[in-house]
Amino acid sequence: MDNTNTVPSALELPQHLAPSPKESSASPGEEAQHQLSSTAAVQTLASVIRPCYGPCGRKKLLVTVTGETLCTGCAAAILRALELEHPVAQFLREAAQTQAENSGDGTAFLILLTEALLEQAEDLLKAGLPRTQLREAYATATAEVLAALPSLAIRSLGPLEDPSWALYSVMNTHTLSNTEFLTKLVAHACWASKELDGSFKPERVGVCTLRGGALEDSCLLPGLVMSGKPCGQMTAVLTGARVALFVCPFGPGSPNAPAIALLSSPDDLATFSKGSEQLIQKQISQLETVGINVVVVWGEIDEQTLTLADEHGIMVIEAKSRKEMVYLSEVLDTPLLTQLVPPLKPGKCQRVYRQELGEGVAVVFEWGCPGTPALTLVLRGATAEGLRGAQQAAYHGIDAYFQLCQDPRLIPGAGATEMALAKMLSDKGRKLEGPNGPAFLAFSRALRSLPKTLAENAGLAASDVMAEMSGVHQVGNFLIGVGAEGMINVAQEGVWDSLTAKAQGLQAVADVVLQLVTVDKIVMAKKSPTQQQILNPDTKKKKESLSAMQKKILQMYKEHHSQ
Repeated sequence: MDNTNTVPSALELPQHLAPSPKESSASPGEEAQHQLSSTAAVQTLASVIRPCYGPCGRKKLLVTVTGETLCTGCAAAILRALELEHPVAQFLREAAQTQAENSGDGTAFLILLTEALLEQAEDLLKAGLPRTQLREAYATATAEVLAALPSLAIRSLGPLEDPSWALYSVMNTHTLSNTEFLTKLVAHACWASKELDGSFKPERVGVCTLRGGALEDSCLLPGLVMSGKPCGQMTAVLTGARVALFVCPFGPGSPNAPAIALLSSPDDLATFSKGSEQLIQKQISQLETVGINVVVVWGEIDEQTLTLADEHGIMVIEAKSRKEMVYLSEVLDTPLLTQLVPPLKPGKCQRVYRQELGEGVAVVFEWGCPGTPALTLVLRGATAEGLRGAQQAAYHGIDAYFQLCQDPRLIPGAGATEMALAKMLSDKGRKLEGPNGPAFLAFSRALRSLPKTLAENAGLAASDVMAEMSGVHQVGNFLIGVGAEGMINVAQEGVWDSLTAKAQGLQAVADVVLQLVTVDKIVMAKKSPTQQQILNPDTKKKKESLSAMQKKILQMYKEHHSQ
């Protein structure tokens, strides 16, 4: 096999970048100038994310600071759960979360490519390339990559085409067991929620998780579905629903009730009970007066208050989580109230009703106007971890469809695009002189680390797979990527990436790396002992006072026993 396609190490630089004999015997202080202070933190973070990269990646079992157990292979979820103290790690997490919000995916891609580029940058700095020239050369290489990326797009999603084939590879993560079924469900929900002008808004498709059953029991329901349950006799409002949201107890335990009652006689107790009943009666009457006929509560629900609500024709729904309440508040455009008072702007929808799904119960909110949730994907599962993985995959599919509606072009997945871009940079880098040549070769080597990681996570001989892929790409076949059993043709296997998501990811990586390569030292401000004493002037006095008191008690103890 021809080995001319092998990308050389960034240390194999042109002679004019090699350090002179005098420079080679530099002191440890001078050698430290070539080290990037941010590399170690990025490497540590990447070591956590790397085993999870790709569909064959593994999962992490995390225990958060709140004691919650999280089993996931989603890089974005792992980053949210980690308690990071290093400023560079926090900076990288912020960039990765922004990438996930903008494109729905690419968190692991951003972290791993950032690590690889910083490692290559250190080699370039050790070889004598100044930081300013390194930054400019990396920026030039990024521009070349982004300019070449559209030429790799060989498929597009048609405006009237079923998007299942395009969403499958995005949703085919290691957290799912039945990707094909869920992909078709998400594709149908997105297709049915399109606007009349052909545009698509992700907020038109909701995702609700409901414990019980299997993933195959998942379904689509009209409107917005939440996993709450009606508590009283009213189980439906079929027309003109007006909704109020309360994050407080539904009953005497509300902030309006007296905090302390001083009762000295049975008459006082009777008066207090009568006053409390009158207050609740007044609150329920006020809700009815302004037309509230649906109440969603995140808190305790008093039975007597629930009975009054039934008498006034108010449907009471018990919410399962505050997250659902916040989402309802955004969709209904009505505030979350901490007291049982009528909202200034009640939420409005067409109807609200109870929906039984197997052994589970949900509540459906339906609208009849555009711009509101059209469909909700109700996911079923036996475990919370399985539901969390399916929910994450569904959101990835919805975000991918939104991107494809804006730019329908697709590029090869499974590391094929990274290999093609690496070959392009390598070919150009060999012909360039000055800093751009070594920087192009370094960027090429960093890109090749991503398909190598896919091969390692799939349990393959990574060196053999990379050698074979390099030979195939060298002859111009850029459709070859890494599969579970070796090299695959991504066009035949249907493994695609969104051009928009990949371009955004590469641009985000470049922004992060170009900032970090100019950081030579991390300085963290710490409070001095003098400052601590100024902020807490009584601390020393308290310690001295406590010490004197302890001495006095000890002296009394000795005198007592000596007698």
